[in-house]
Formats: sequence, structure tokens, C-alpha cells
Amino acid sequence: MSRAANVTASGAAHLLTSAAASLAAHGIESPRLDAEVLLAHCLGVSRNALVVEVAAGRDRALPPEVARRFLDLIARRERREPVAYLTGHKEFWSLDFEVTPDVLIPRPETEHVVERALAMLPPAGPAPVRVADVGTGSGAIAIALAHERRDVRVLALDRSAEALEVARRNARRHGVEGRVDFVRADLLEPVRGPLHVVVANPPYIRRDEAEDLMPDVRDWEPGIALYDDEPEGILARLAAGAARVLIPGGSLVIEIADARSDDALAHLASTGLWRDAGVAPDHAGRRRILIARRSA
Repeated sequence: MSRAANVTASGAAHLLTSAAASLAAHGIESPRLDAEVLLAHCLGVSRNALVVEVAAGRDRALPPEVARRFLDLIARRERREPVAYLTGHKEFWSLDFEVTPDVLIPRPETEHVVERALAMLPPAGPAPVRVADVGTGSGAIAIALAHERRDVRVLALDRSAEALEVARRNARRHGVEGRVDFVRADLLEPVRGPLHVVVANPPYIRRDEAEDLMPDVRDWEPGIALYDDEPEGILARLAAGAARVLIPGGSLVIEIADARSDDALAHLASTGLWRDAGVAPDHAGRRRILIARRSA
């Protein structure tokens, strides 16, 4: 589309139609949705409000600076930069999270980790329920758990100092900063326990699978959060650390790759440290969430 021509276009509806067509021509999977989200972001309104306005035929005129900003974002999206990085926000567990290129973009399937962890937390009592979130990234899992249960105290761990800063800001945003502690760490190495639950969305993609990823993921999201470069696989070291810090009967809840779910279960069984191990599906039926309890 002609960027210069559209800066002076009549209004939002025209720009949306033109931008969506351009995104579609560049192979974007959801061109209209992405264009609506980006224009709503530039206008400082919700996407729903913008959609209703356009559907009602109220084609607001856009200030040139808003139109230019929108078209710049569209050009970046055409290069497959993720919408969440363009807006700086992503919804997870009905909460608004800041995201930057230093963190993995929270995904709907990871909400299953939160669901399963909440189901496995012990009942509320006089003492805090202690949880570790390994590879916290934006803090999405840790903050969702603390938001749901006021008796939960979370230790949020990550190797990336930049990711931890994003997570701290998200904890402040949602009022749980007093119950989430952030520590720069490699998996669970500095943790001494005892913990009731360990949750994680660790890197589980092999480097030789990178070409199978969408360019939005492969070219933009942080490799440290995507790729499992450990010879034996990160699960082995993560599970060993969890077994060390969990109380007997404590729970392990990890997002994994469907293709390696059987191997994950076999590994847990081989250690003799776990019971009631299983893999729960996500909404698409993929075996996604590894669950186990620490043996006595």
C-alpha cells in the first residue's frame, strides 16, 4: 500500500482496510485482527471499541501523526515482528502484561500450567503456600498464581536480568510485588526449599527444529527462552532440582513439547522420585502439561 497516500486518507475504516490487505499480501495469518489491534493501540482505545465504531459507520478522521505511527507499525508487522512487541502488551489469565523482546510472549496454552498448578496447591492455612516459577520471563505464571491465591508466595527465577526487570514491573502493575520474589538463577540451583509446587515453561525446542517455527517466533522471540541446548534435555536437570526442593507429595507442573511427552514420562519413572505422573492436553488436544508428585 502507498504509505504517503494513506497518511492523508479519509479515516480509520479506509486505513484498516488498506492495512489489512497489505498484511495479507505479506502472508500474515490474521491481517484484519492485527490491523485492528495496532490501530486501537495508536488511538488509545480498545479493539472492541474501534470495531464497534467502524461497524457503525463512524469513520473518524485520523491526525496525521497517528496515521504515520500506525503505518509504521504495519510496516514492522509485515516484517513479522510480533504484535505483542509492537504494542508492548499481551493478555494472559485475563491480566494485561508488559512484554518486550527480552521475554517470551505469553501464550494461551500456558494458562493450562496455571490451571493445573492451582488445582494442585494445598488448601489455604496459617502458613504461606510456597511456589517456584522456573524461567519466569514476563512473570505471567508467577503473577497469575499470586493474583489467584493471596496465601501463595512465589519465587520467580530466570537467567535473564532483563526478563526479571520486565517481570518486576508486571508484579507491581498487578499489586503482587510483595508476594513474588525475583532471583536471577539457572533453573533451581540456588533454591533450598521446602516448596509445595514447582511450575515452569522451560525452553523445549531443539535447535534443529528452528526452521519449523513461524518467523514471528524464530526471528523475534529470545532464543534463551525457546531452545533447549542441554545434551540430556533441560527436563532432566529441572526435574532433579524440583525433586530436591519439593516436600513429599509436592507437585511439579511443566509445559512440554507434545512430541517428547512419552520421553518425559519415561525419564520421571526412571528416577524413582515421582508418582502420579501424567501429561494433560491443551485445548487443541496436544499433550502439553507434565504433572507429577514428589514421592515420599
